Amino acid sequence: MVLPIVHYNDPVLRTKGAPVTTFDAELATLARDMVETMHGANGIGLAAQQIGKAIQFCVVDLARADRDFDWELDGAKPPLELIMPMSLANPKIEILEGDDTIYEEGCLSFPGINGDVVRPDEIRVTYQDAGGVPHTLICNGLFSRCIQHEADHLNGTLFIDRMTKKVRQSIDREIKDLAKQTRESAEQA
Repeated sequence: MVLPIVHYNDPVLRTKGAPVTTFDAELATLARDMVETMHGANGIGLAAQQIGKAIQFCVVDLARADRDFDWELDGAKPPLELIMPMSLANPKIEILEGDDTIYEEGCLSFPGINGDVVRPDEIRVTYQDAGGVPHTLICNGLFSRCIQHEADHLNGTLFIDRMTKKVRQSIDREIKDLAKQTRESAEQA
């Protein structure tokens, strides 16, 4: 089921998610619904906060993305098609040595708004899948960036918070307009 996506200035986007402690059919259904919602919006990642739930849970799917990244899952390199879409509960990110990269990011909670964000290129993330099974993923490039972006959401941090002042100022009008639209929609509800 496609779920409504929360837009910027909704307070849930600034809420740190509670840890996921129950891995059941309800969480599996949530994961499927979030993947369907993400695909319907042409996204590559979606955090629970973006559908109004403040929990430590997100989904990513890079199966259709350009493969300009590497990955290792639990010490192996399974085909990407076998591990995507991926559900991550309670992700913990460790930055690995290497360069930072600049990439223009967008966000489903900020439709039509993009801006350059600097992030570390390579990470190790430990997490549990929707069944509660623990995993360790090492990745770089777009894979790493997508997970960092979604993990930020789980902690109430938005991609606009990671922009330089100059980049943020260049999209400030669009952000203010979106915040106003979100406020007006909430008042009408």
